[in-house]
Amino acid sequence: MVRTFATAIAAAVCLAPVPALAAPPEGFDARIEALRKEMGVPGMSIAIVEDGKTTLAKGYGVRKLGGNAPVDADTIFPTGSTGKAVTVAALAILVDQGKIAWDDKVIDHIPWFQMYDPWVTREMTVRDLLVHRSGLGLGAGDLLFVPRSDRSRRETVERLRYIKPATSFRSSYAYDNVLYMVAGQLIEEVTGQTWEDFIAEHVFKAAGMEESTSHGGARFATANRAFPHARMDGGLRGAGHQELLDERDELGRNAAPAGGLAMSASDLARWLAIQLAHGKLPEGEGRLYSEAQAREMWTPLVIQPIRELPEPLKPTQPNFDTYALGWTVTDYQGEKIIWHGGAVFGSLTAVVLIPEEDVGFSITINSEDGEMIRGLMYELLDHYLGRPPADWPEKWAAFKQQRVAAGLKALAAQQSSPADIGPSLPLARYAGAYKDAWYGRIAIGQKKDGLTIDFTETPRMAGRLEHYQYDTFVTRFDDESIEPAYVTFGLDADGKVERITMKAVSPLADFSYDYHDLLFSPVEAGK
Repeated sequence: MVRTFATAIAAAVCLAPVPALAAPPEGFDARIEALRKEMGVPGMSIAIVEDGKTTLAKGYGVRKLGGNAPVDADTIFPTGSTGKAVTVAALAILVDQGKIAWDDKVIDHIPWFQMYDPWVTREMTVRDLLVHRSGLGLGAGDLLFVPRSDRSRRETVERLRYIKPATSFRSSYAYDNVLYMVAGQLIEEVTGQTWEDFIAEHVFKAAGMEESTSHGGARFATANRAFPHARMDGGLRGAGHQELLDERDELGRNAAPAGGLAMSASDLARWLAIQLAHGKLPEGEGRLYSEAQAREMWTPLVIQPIRELPEPLKPTQPNFDTYALGWTVTDYQGEKIIWHGGAVFGSLTAVVLIPEEDVGFSITINSEDGEMIRGLMYELLDHYLGRPPADWPEKWAAFKQQRVAAGLKALAAQQSSPADIGPSLPLARYAGAYKDAWYGRIAIGQKKDGLTIDFTETPRMAGRLEHYQYDTFVTRFDDESIEPAYVTFGLDADGKVERITMKAVSPLADFSYDYHDLLFSPVEAGK
């Protein structure tokens, strides 16, 4: 989404099997508090389920900086892309009811659905929507809901026909969010209920997840909720001091099926138990979905590329990494792990299952300090797989510091000596309306102190354009939480603007700021 965590797991040699340890590690609460304070995470919650029993559901820290309301087991956190598995569970319920099948063509349920390629439109199945093999590039179309949007879900789905593919259909893996919007729209087309209402009634209520919300309004009406935070003042996002973000900056609700849920530790414990029981409800009576659909959800379909990690983190690098229906299926030092990360601006989550040990856990934080999520994830995996502690939080924190330092160095080098040339035209000749086929319109304006830019289809995404070099400018958005971008005007032989291209300034910008996929052309006056 918005942003997902790359899985990391690697081979290690064990001379003999070691039995899994029961219950959370000794001194776990003290360890969490020490790490939370050291890494500057305002608040967090953790749920652990073992053999169908909740052995931990607890909050730590505060809901927001400057306040003293504590996080507890019932505090709801935005859970980002971990909600993709919830959308898949909703579809599984419809499969069990005989209303859809995984290999149904999408156009059989959404006749107006179109991808860029007509052949792909005809061949796209429900299963294809869920496994990131459509041919779209990484995060393609995310600016339709990032950083926020007033677009309806249907309108967003209708824009897909204009997004050009990066590869051929079903040829490779590239993570996307927009096709989960299609999955949400499909639920509405089949049932007559919005995705939000269907999730609330048929997943959360049926599962006994009493605090969880699928509606943005319900989330904001919940007093016991975590607030988003990020580091904004250190030169690029991820560096500097922790700051409270504006709650209005949540991602567009059109993208909710891809990651718009909020859940508490108590409810995540129930979700973990249902997953480990293959759809069976925790009380032992009834099911959320069938055993057959549980198998479908965990069946690997697409190979994910494995990212090389530095030597201190090598033991967390996987031997294999695959994507199933809303879940990553991978290994940690030879042990099968099923998990998914979640990221929305200001909050991060991980939901992790160890099926062979009948153990699952979730970690949620109200900041963007991913080293806390990653480090605790591997620390808990080591514990439940009987491996010795390896200081993973500290190692991931060091890796993060190195990455941010490298990003700041690259940014400084990039901006150290722009050419003192340009712009080529009087500023008034850059002004006008421009349109990209899939995103829509922007407006370039002129004031006394220079040019302005307004992403007219994204609320509160406007600001100044500061000249950089040649015919390239840099955005200075009024909302400083929005990633800045280079804006380059391309001129034709007559010296008229014929196109605008963009790219993110920060080398660490989240992939959902897919400025590089935009190609704006002038809109003729009166059209």
